[in-house]
Amino acid sequence: MPTEATPDRTAAFDYELPTRQIASRPAARRDASRLLALSRETGRTRDLRFTDLPGLMAPGDALVLNDTRVFPARLLGRKPTGARAEILLIRPVADGSAARREGAGADASDGGDPLAAFRDAAPRVWVAIVRPGGKLKPGRTVEVDGGLAVEILDSAPDGSRIVRLVGGDDPWTLIERHGHVPLPPYIERPDDDDDRRRYQTVYARETGSVAAPTAGLHFTPELLADIRDRGVEPVHVTLHVGVGTFRPVSAERIDEHRLHAEAYRLSAAAAAALNAVRAAGGRLWVVGTTTCRVLETVADDEGRFAESAGWTDLFIRPPYRFRGVDALVTNFHLPRSSLLMLVAAFGGTAHVLAAYEHAVAEGYRFYSYGDAMVVS
Repeated sequence: MPTEATPDRTAAFDYELPTRQIASRPAARRDASRLLALSRETGRTRDLRFTDLPGLMAPGDALVLNDTRVFPARLLGRKPTGARAEILLIRPVADGSAARREGAGADASDGGDPLAAFRDAAPRVWVAIVRPGGKLKPGRTVEVDGGLAVEILDSAPDGSRIVRLVGGDDPWTLIERHGHVPLPPYIERPDDDDDRRRYQTVYARETGSVAAPTAGLHFTPELLADIRDRGVEPVHVTLHVGVGTFRPVSAERIDEHRLHAEAYRLSAAAAAALNAVRAAGGRLWVVGTTTCRVLETVADDEGRFAESAGWTDLFIRPPYRFRGVDALVTNFHLPRSSLLMLVAAFGGTAHVLAAYEHAVAEGYRFYSYGDAMVVS
């Protein structure tokens, strides 16, 4: 890839997007979306359909997928005054005092499995983001439909809250029954029953995300079967997408931004599969920036993997030497976002921004429910 000047200002990752190109709903069929193919070496682009993706792969390659599952994390209710309130559940916690110190996006690992808290059958205490933040102080209560109440227990330094779910049924039942799909703020409509299905990958299995790994939303069971039939092995990793995905890079200088930590796991079986593909000369086709961050967190300098679980706050931006990724499938990301910076680090800032300009001109649909691109 040609050498280019390294941008150090957030403004370098800005671009103009007409509001009409922000996708508020998914395509009628998952794999009916468009696919913009970008060459890392030349910057050349090709306008494809997502169903063309299997044809770009070769037998012996691997398709790496984040199998996290989005849960209905938004609880809508009212304060005792009758005023509306919103609770966005981020992660359950066993130790409220530790959560107080750490907040919504900090490393809460106790040395064990960081995904275990989400497998708790009755998680009552959570780290959450609340609205209106200035009004929901410790000691306040929000009443949600169906007998569910949320008590505000404490505040964390980053403005998040420690809350307790109060109700007769077990917490997961209450959350699934009364929670709303945590659609991103730029989708300016209420969630509906269709979002329960479509804001979720078809291979989701590990509950724990407050935002979907959106590059995976384009895959159907039939498309995955086609990929397997071509001799490309699917490999699953897990990263639970946290509150940081909603927060833009607000600092003027990129190196002043801190990325919130997110829980991940790469199993021994997945590590062995990835190493075998690499050893045989195959390529790793990585679906999404979340999957990319898992592999880059774990890979050693030679691009080898080992079983790993923990919290990652790896902020990938130019310049960066990738060790665990050979091709990246991703959606189109917001201006000035850490996700766009990651894609630029992989594909080259000039190439990626030029590809975005092309996508805008050609009417591609952007963001979570929008079209996709593949950088290889």
